[in-house]
Amino acid sequence: MRTTSRGFIAALALTPLLAGCFAPGESDTGAGPGGRLRVALAVPPVQALSPYSNDATVLSKLSVAEGLTALDRNGTAEPALAKSWKQDDATTWTFELRKARFQDGTELTAQSVVEALDHAGAAKPKPRVLSDVSLTAEAEDADTVTLTTESPDPVLPLRLASPALAILAAKAYAKDGAVSPVGTGTGPFEITRLTGKTKATLDRFDGYWGGKAEAPGIDVSWIADGTARANALRGGETDIAEWIPTAQAKLLDKQTRHEVPSVRTDSLILNTRSGLFADSGLRAAARKAVDGSALVDSVFGGYADPAQGLFGPAVPWAAGKRVEVTGRTEAATAAEVKSGTKGRTLRLATYTNRAELPEAATVLQQQLEKAGFTVKQDVREYTQMEGDLLAGKYDALVFSRVTLLDTGDAVDYLASDFTSEGVYNIAGLRNAAVDKAIRTAAAERDTESRQDKIMRAEAEILRTDAVVPLVHEQAVQGIADDVEGVILDPRERSLIDVDTRLKQSA
Repeated sequence: MRTTSRGFIAALALTPLLAGCFAPGESDTGAGPGGRLRVALAVPPVQALSPYSNDATVLSKLSVAEGLTALDRNGTAEPALAKSWKQDDATTWTFELRKARFQDGTELTAQSVVEALDHAGAAKPKPRVLSDVSLTAEAEDADTVTLTTESPDPVLPLRLASPALAILAAKAYAKDGAVSPVGTGTGPFEITRLTGKTKATLDRFDGYWGGKAEAPGIDVSWIADGTARANALRGGETDIAEWIPTAQAKLLDKQTRHEVPSVRTDSLILNTRSGLFADSGLRAAARKAVDGSALVDSVFGGYADPAQGLFGPAVPWAAGKRVEVTGRTEAATAAEVKSGTKGRTLRLATYTNRAELPEAATVLQQQLEKAGFTVKQDVREYTQMEGDLLAGKYDALVFSRVTLLDTGDAVDYLASDFTSEGVYNIAGLRNAAVDKAIRTAAAERDTESRQDKIMRAEAEILRTDAVVPLVHEQAVQGIADDVEGVILDPRERSLIDVDTRLKQSA
């Protein structure tokens, strides 16, 4: 059996982070047939589970695909498909591969790693994890890969743990750039069927290098409505329901409700590239008007903390290193807001996949209107609006973001979301001081100094008022009491692995 940090990650349900209609076999008996696990996920696939989209985390949550590395309990890199690695010089790393097979029966080789990473680098849009690095891969022999970056990248092993850089079999990659993880991963569970945006069937992959999984398979349903997910758990129609809405959490039996400190921060993102909030004074007025602490009890039922910045209590080193934000633009007065927005409506967007966000948007609308803005909401399912968000078609977005999702390194999040070339820069921010601060943090190898520079970059970002942090969430996962081995992960990247099972199937 492979050695992992899963036990400690599960324990993080109780402690802070130190350094994501039903499937075949549905039943009302409270257990899946033959010990199969039934899982209700919140966000339907955007691109047929392509690792280059937000679907990537599904591949890691369900243990379908793996990268060269994984993250341990402290958020540092540990072996996965690479059994070891070394840094040859500032820009060159060598990785030695373990013996492993893809789910289609082909062997993992250095060439298959090269091709997978080449496809990721050529993807359009580029995966967030590659937004601030250019990566070249070469096969030295059948089991050795050399990776070279244009500039020093001290956290490359962390970067390679991203679900977006999962290594798939050759047949996964189509000539048109599409990527399919169906039957092409290396993990203990193989996707055998994907039915649109509603269901997926996974079977145990008995050729997994890390040992045979306890559960024979997983039947997945995507249920965007949070209340419906909670009801499915209460009604015995699913064994695991992720992201239970806070309004539903206390309605669950105590033994099925699991609270997890999360690195998720909810914020108000302001579109700086066009529209109302291209004006820094209006952005400052919006920031001054918004009070995230009002959401903690009224919307989140106490399952959140008032935001102190981009990083919350589940990133404990952040608090002691936080830098005072100075040099902000003076906020427009209520009269200036009304004058500057005359005849223009603030387009406020959010999505339904996280049940608290529409309610939060209503509270924020009231706060913004009190400051003189005229506000109209647009609330939809996330997959229906992602393209418009990235295209800057809204003035503001109530947004929930796992800040350490892609690599476990905060620099990656800052680079993808706030640099001029960031691939997930919904705010459309283009600010030279921000770019410089993030580049400076990215180049730092010493952990303490890197954290210091990350917090200086946070202050530069907040100074622009492109983002207004609201709350730091606590996740609530619903798990039937006859299920054991579910991973409670503050990073929301892991959920099921080889040890997850129904107790009666032991």
